[in-house]
Amino acid sequence: MMDKTLQCLKGLSFFFLYIPFFLFQLYVSPTHGDDAGCVLNFTSLPYQPNGDCISPELQLKIKAWGILPTTLCCQSPLTLISKSLARLSSNSSNPSIFPDSNQWSHCNNPSIFKTQQESVNFDDCNFKNFFKEAMHCSGVSVADLKKDQSFNDATTTCGQFEQSNASFDEICRNCSRAVLKARDSLSRNLGVSGNQTEIEICGVAVVTALASERWNESSLAPVDDFYGCLRVLDVHDPGYIKLKHSIFQTLLGIILASMGLTLVIMLVKYVTRKKQENKSSQLHTKEIPTTWSGLYRFSKAEIDHAINYSEEKKCLGRGSAGEVYKGILPSGQAVAVKQISNGNNSDSFTREVEGLSRIRHPNLVCLFGCCIEDGEQYLVYEYCPEGNLAHHLLRRDSVLPWEKRVKILRDCALAIRFLHHYIDGCIVHRDIKLTNILLTENLEPKLSDFGLAKVLGMEESKVFTDVRGTIGYMDPEYMSNAKLTCASDIYSFGIVALQLLSGQKVIELDLEARDQLTRKAKDVSLGRRPLTDIEDPRLNGNLNTVDFEAILQIAVLCVAKSSKGRPTIDIVFGEMDKAWQNTAADIRAKREMKTFTTTKSLEVQVIPL
Repeated sequence: MMDKTLQCLKGLSFFFLYIPFFLFQLYVSPTHGDDAGCVLNFTSLPYQPNGDCISPELQLKIKAWGILPTTLCCQSPLTLISKSLARLSSNSSNPSIFPDSNQWSHCNNPSIFKTQQESVNFDDCNFKNFFKEAMHCSGVSVADLKKDQSFNDATTTCGQFEQSNASFDEICRNCSRAVLKARDSLSRNLGVSGNQTEIEICGVAVVTALASERWNESSLAPVDDFYGCLRVLDVHDPGYIKLKHSIFQTLLGIILASMGLTLVIMLVKYVTRKKQENKSSQLHTKEIPTTWSGLYRFSKAEIDHAINYSEEKKCLGRGSAGEVYKGILPSGQAVAVKQISNGNNSDSFTREVEGLSRIRHPNLVCLFGCCIEDGEQYLVYEYCPEGNLAHHLLRRDSVLPWEKRVKILRDCALAIRFLHHYIDGCIVHRDIKLTNILLTENLEPKLSDFGLAKVLGMEESKVFTDVRGTIGYMDPEYMSNAKLTCASDIYSFGIVALQLLSGQKVIELDLEARDQLTRKAKDVSLGRRPLTDIEDPRLNGNLNTVDFEAILQIAVLCVAKSSKGRPTIDIVFGEMDKAWQNTAADIRAKREMKTFTTTKSLEVQVIPL
């Protein structure tokens, strides 16, 4: 009852906070066109506010593109302004890159930035000189730049992003160097090499002109690649904090913030402790809930005897919920025993018991029983002797063969399909990753750890919940809006598939490593990079290229940032099953050929009488 009340209060608070904000956004946001008199059409180009944009007093400084000193909050607006200027230049004959002062005054601080990011101010962003009369460099045109050989070289180099057989990284390195070289050449030609502000405007002019040369309204992919490449030149200042107030005001603010944070922490601990005490009292009752009736209830003595079967306990692994040990039952059967570390994981314990006690599938780890005694909690599972998939994929002494990788992906997809089509509603695992895929002695996969699993009712397609999971595998959409759907598991499975294809590890709690892997996979799938860039080199080419490409294509769809762009588990399983059927056919053909070759060899050795 208390859980339902808290959930209800959370839902009401979300409703009353979000709806007024939504209505306010509808009221103040521009719905069509740009600010009156502005020659730049900002709203027709996609603008994504920077998620790192914080208050101006604590704004991180950055040298965008290695050219213009500004702030992290101003980086996205800078790109949008440069794109708008590039489009204007591409549609005019011999124009100046920057508008005149009168035109710029109508474009200064447009409403699209004011309504979406309060911290964007053109003066603070160092955009104040973006008009023709401000500097020598701001008065140049694209035609002027084309007279400079360095600019023409940069045009050629940065125009290679459209080549499907070229390496993006190599083109990006050459392009970024060419941009800086063209900037320096322009500043020398104009005689402003000693003026840092002029050099900065020269750099922005060169970038905008290069984008104008590549502009194509039907496809902005080359332009987006160009601006994305320039991010490698960004220079961050991690230690910069702008203090605008006196020392007394700053100290007072810190003290008040610390007191407020302390009160919040104390309140959260109090509520959590009360909640856990209520759950603990329920868990320590002698009667087992009816939904757990299919489980054996171990005694604490049986658990201790199983874990201490040898002189030293054998720890199989550690996680946020506790430690897992190998155990031997009196019958001689090996089991895995998870000891829940503390009362804060009662939610995980209850969710896993209630989930695994009622579902059975060959590719889901089997829960044999549990133990609740003396304030301690244990879960007893079937034992998978080959450990987890991460251990096998990344070990140095052996290589996981291509056939096993395809079979593991196919069987994991089958297990997820079973969960998503469960009779009581879609079961979202929420923590699909390499370490939660266990392997039997035959390397058959078993999906494990249902401590975060959530059931979506028959009438629910999504549910708002606390964001939980492993960062490197988590659905970006779920992380941003706490809206859990079945597509969240699809994203995690896509990351696992890319790891099996590439042999690369996504470091837990590292979004950058994940994004590098997905970005590389998308480039390969679009033909921008060769297939070998994503292929695990340890396979030495021992794979089926057609199936490899098919799995790569479906994995790239799985890791789409929006859940609407991801396939359902039925489609994913269908593609994985096709790849496995092809692989199984290849295995049979090799066996038949080997048998045929052996038979022929024996016939040759027989000498007739």
